[in-house]
Amino acid sequence: MNLKEVEDKSADIRVRYHALERALHGSEWSLEEDALAFLTDAGLVGRLTMDRAGRWPSEEGEKLPAKIGECVWWLAVLAERNGLSFSDCVEEFLKEREEALQE
Repeated sequence: MNLKEVEDKSADIRVRYHALERALHGSEWSLEEDALAFLTDAGLVGRLTMDRAGRWPSEEGEKLPAKIGECVWWLAVLAERNGLSFSDCVEEFLKEREEALQE
């Protein structure tokens, strides 16, 4: 799957979650709530990584791949909600890092 496909699928899934939020709570999550949800999942990636290294006991270490995927999904959602292209963000960052490390 390429980054554009990730971007498109992520946006489609987020639309479905917005519908669920409206049904359950009467409104969609704000951009700030989406950002907080991403940060929560990013923190879980840290804890699950520590668990895999034997540094933080957890019964959920097998969830690490899903949480990494969820973080990528959140980043695509956050890019879109901020009017940015996820694929452009990633490609530009990688280009800048490559150039910086060639110097």
